[in-house]
Amino acid sequence: MKFTELGLSENLLKAIKRSGFEEATPIQAETIPLVLKGNDVIGQAQTGTGKTAAFGLPVLQHIDPKENAIQAVIVSPTRELAIQTQEELFRLGKDQRAKVQVVYGGADIRRQINALKRAPQVLVGTPGRLLDHIRRRTVDLKNVKTVILDEADEMLDMGFVEDIESIIRETPAKRQTLLFSATMPPAILKIGEKFMTDPKIVKIKSKELTTDLVDQFYVRARDFEKFDTMTRILDVQAPELTIVFGRTKRRVDELSKGLEARGYNAKGIHGDLSQQRRMSILKQFKAGKLDILVATDVAARGLDISGVTHVYNYDIPQDPESYVHRIGRTGRAGHHGVSVTFVTPNEMDYLRVIEKLTKKRMEPLKPPTEREAFIGQISSAVDNIEELIKKTDTSMFEKQAEKLMNEYEAVDLVAALLNEMTKDAANEVPVKITPERPLPRRKSKHFNRGGGHYNKKSYSHKDSNSSHKGKKDKNRDKFNRRQKSKRKYTIRSKKD
Repeated sequence: MKFTELGLSENLLKAIKRSGFEEATPIQAETIPLVLKGNDVIGQAQTGTGKTAAFGLPVLQHIDPKENAIQAVIVSPTRELAIQTQEELFRLGKDQRAKVQVVYGGADIRRQINALKRAPQVLVGTPGRLLDHIRRRTVDLKNVKTVILDEADEMLDMGFVEDIESIIRETPAKRQTLLFSATMPPAILKIGEKFMTDPKIVKIKSKELTTDLVDQFYVRARDFEKFDTMTRILDVQAPELTIVFGRTKRRVDELSKGLEARGYNAKGIHGDLSQQRRMSILKQFKAGKLDILVATDVAARGLDISGVTHVYNYDIPQDPESYVHRIGRTGRAGHHGVSVTFVTPNEMDYLRVIEKLTKKRMEPLKPPTEREAFIGQISSAVDNIEELIKKTDTSMFEKQAEKLMNEYEAVDLVAALLNEMTKDAANEVPVKITPERPLPRRKSKHFNRGGGHYNKKSYSHKDSNSSHKGKKDKNRDKFNRRQKSKRKYTIRSKKD
């Protein structure tokens, strides 16, 4: 469906055309008319399906630019998502003359307070910082017409339920409420029941959760094998723009440093980095100045980055819904994408749960050999040299080139160039990645859910040596014989 068929204003259609969009995505086509009519909406959609425009366009249309008060508030789980939402709404609302402001933690609150004095009509923010401003009375939500909860499942996972409820209570009872989430757990539906009026549910079919444009593979490898295996796959697949997901902040730091040590153009982001540092790295990645972004789930949640060709799940996510968010970074806007997930032998159950959720089976990928990785590097280097020749004014270097050609064989010169443009062998640059505690076995009778550790006592008969096992078996047999004898005696006594 075209945007011109959705009932949007001319100013918004101009902004959409300027952005290069014509066809609305499924979530946009279904949501926009409902929001324009004033309905409360619960939308299920992953990042990358265009949900920001799905709620942003009708909200901007409802804004009165002459009214200097906050008319819409958008609650986002992370700073990055809040900033991106504000930027997109600013672009779309330019012709509407809508003022859009963003507030988030980790930034100077005094600057935010000064910006809020300019009376924005749309306010985007993270839960904690929004509440902070409400308590300081630097934000007044009494004129709010629309409340939007973006990535609601993530906010619930991060423990923001009470904050969200406190924010909603500051808005008028008569308002429009929109809720967007990649998944629909019961807690999300409870929020809908509590704060929404007869919400219309827009649900993207499960087959659309993981697009057919993403080829999904898995590699079975032990934890200490994963890094070398991943770098060999990187060399063979030669991705243009890549995100690598690690489970912990330490993992992200070690992976990014290890990749840099091996000659890859990589950097990592996680919650412990300063906001300025994170935004600087993201800016480099978006501009194509960085090939590989290593990130935790929280740091990468909601990132709107086009052109990502490959996603590598160095650690399989414990929560299967996180997998959907991760691979949603690639295969966007009709482009092809690839995802590779590394799985340790005891994590295979998690892989099957993910396949059940996505209704798509992952294909096993055989790790390339060192030789295959080297051939991949050479092929990539040749492509880079061809590009280099095309953009180089070779006439400037003719004399020096002729001199080198007279002194050395042409084959030796080209070989030296190829050597310079390929990475060192893995065994020449050893990288140590600290092992992470493996995920607990799913559906295991021996797993103690409360503590998150295996119950060693229940494993004792398996872990013991054979002689100890033999003694236990003999003792068990003696016990069984005694019990059998007692039962016989009891039966005879009753008959007598």
